[in-house]
Amino acid sequence: MSINPGAAEAPHRQIAMLLRERIRRGEWAPGERLPAIPAIAVEYGVAKQTIQRTIDQLRVEGVLITRPGSGTFVRGTKRRLNRLSRGRYGGQRGYHADLAARYRQHLMEVGHSPAPHDVAEAFGVPAGSTLVVRRHLVRTQDVPVEVGASWLRPSDADGTALARPEVFDRPLYQEVEEATGRTYTSATDQITARLPSRDEAELLQIRADTPVLVLLHVAFDQRGKAIEVAQAVWPGPVTQLTEKYPIAGERPALPVDDPDLALG
Repeated sequence: MSINPGAAEAPHRQIAMLLRERIRRGEWAPGERLPAIPAIAVEYGVAKQTIQRTIDQLRVEGVLITRPGSGTFVRGTKRRLNRLSRGRYGGQRGYHADLAARYRQHLMEVGHSPAPHDVAEAFGVPAGSTLVVRRHLVRTQDVPVEVGASWLRPSDADGTALARPEVFDRPLYQEVEEATGRTYTSATDQITARLPSRDEAELLQIRADTPVLVLLHVAFDQRGKAIEVAQAVWPGPVTQLTEKYPIAGERPALPVDDPDLALG
């Protein structure tokens, strides 16, 4: 096979497109190892550095995965995560056994810590203010899929189980409601993309140049005051977030001869 050196598309991008198509056709199955870089370079008549750029691009896209000392493999299908914040509350309040069966949350740290800018802003306190944080790692099928943290005000958490490294047998928000006497009534979610921190990359077992998706979830009580700010970080190329919701029907037609509906 050969590429078109006169094309506007860079050679490594042309090869990436060709390899993508070959994977779609089933030439290599999920989990199967690709030929070595020198062999692919000979096949396409390019330098090994060009193939390395191709592999890097497809790896960041989530198509391939490189295992040091073993080679480059076709990654399986993207993980469809029901980890959007709406899923933690569900249609009714209660412990979601289906989520607990698929996702194993490991509590890593509980204590006081300076709040990052976005968390402090959500609480309406200066950046660096001391808050109570509960950090966790989520695994599914023994693969790390999420690094997260829940932040609480010390006035709400101190002296309760929320400020201790205790693992609860129900959703955290129920523990917060019982400890504080405040009720979760509304929330906002913001999802952004960025590169991971060194700790995030290490915990998620991804390279430092692999993009991550970041969820900032702010839950409010009945007075409209932030009660919890939660963060979740997912490896972007292999994460698919799905939201299902109803669509409102058409508005009923208004009678044209009703004087009360006349525009003034």
